[in-house]
Amino acid sequence: MIKLMNKLLILWFSIAVLCGACGSGKRQAEHSLSGDTLEVRHARLFTWVDYKDYQVATLRNPWDTLHVLHTYILVPRDKELPSMLPQGTVVRTPLQRSLVYSAVHCSLLQELGVGSSIAGVCDLKYICLDSIHSAVRAGRIVDCGDAMQPDLERVIDLSPDAVLLSPFENSGGYGKIEKLNIPLIECADYMETSALGRAEWVRLYGRLFGVAAEADSLFQEVEQRYGELCHRASLSSVRLSVFSERKSGSAWYMPGGGSTLAGLYRDACADYPFDYTPQNGSVPLAFETVFDKAGEADVWLIKYNSPKDLTYDDLRAEYAGYARFKAFRQHTIYGCNTAYIPYYEETPFHPERLLEDFIQMFHPELGGFGGLHYFRKLE
Repeated sequence: MIKLMNKLLILWFSIAVLCGACGSGKRQAEHSLSGDTLEVRHARLFTWVDYKDYQVATLRNPWDTLHVLHTYILVPRDKELPSMLPQGTVVRTPLQRSLVYSAVHCSLLQELGVGSSIAGVCDLKYICLDSIHSAVRAGRIVDCGDAMQPDLERVIDLSPDAVLLSPFENSGGYGKIEKLNIPLIECADYMETSALGRAEWVRLYGRLFGVAAEADSLFQEVEQRYGELCHRASLSSVRLSVFSERKSGSAWYMPGGGSTLAGLYRDACADYPFDYTPQNGSVPLAFETVFDKAGEADVWLIKYNSPKDLTYDDLRAEYAGYARFKAFRQHTIYGCNTAYIPYYEETPFHPERLLEDFIQMFHPELGGFGGLHYFRKLE
């Protein structure tokens, strides 16, 4: 009798577990079918689904796109937290007091009209925005120090509702800030492989900060202008070649062929000697490799940060080998001094402005533009 009872109990438990699993699967299926999915046209690393009481933002791992980098469950702060939520980091929206690590996202939030939501920043010395520096001096924004090792006491006192930071492959995590129980928004937009793909992340950030309509409108304007410029470039019969940057120590870090910058060169109808490299980020190359591939390139673009503008004499004094390049000999080098030009702050979400610069430099015969936004010819 006891054995029979035990068998019945085991059978009952097995059925209960099976039914529970089936019920759970049914609820999950209903959950996945009931949402309204945002149509994302260019970005490949995020999805957004609206449900009745919350939203789900899923970030794909840029280094292994078959896996998820992070899932966020966004619940309006004026509503009670639902009793049943899918797995993920819960974020109460709209964000109102954020710690922002990068200049580009500070600039974007200001453009969206939610600059007052920036409560703290890291790496202030790299932020080329007077409004941010003024707010720090006035005590409205807290300088939380170096992004690699933020001042934890300041972060705790700040009590932000989220931290916006950039993920890196094999970084080993974000250190002690991960233990503060503050949602970490992993801004992987820089790993998109197209300029419009990265720019479309404005729609994600707009929804996090409660300005979805403004963000959608901004992206639509960027997308339309970008398309118009691509068409304009395609009308040119000229096809110049371009390369960028300069040596840093023993390596020359060149944008990979899968990077947004390489894509911009293609859209501007220019040839890029390093288009063959598959990387999304920068590729360290030896000087001899760069000279072999780009020694006869028509245009050389250099971004730098300096109290004074770079000159040909400066380049020659820095490294005599630079003078061997055709672009050096023909004086077709253009520089962008990021010490006072907001290149990094603007171009990720306004690639149309950078594309316009490229078209003017690569196709000067087209004319009709209002001048360069970021680059200037070296003297």
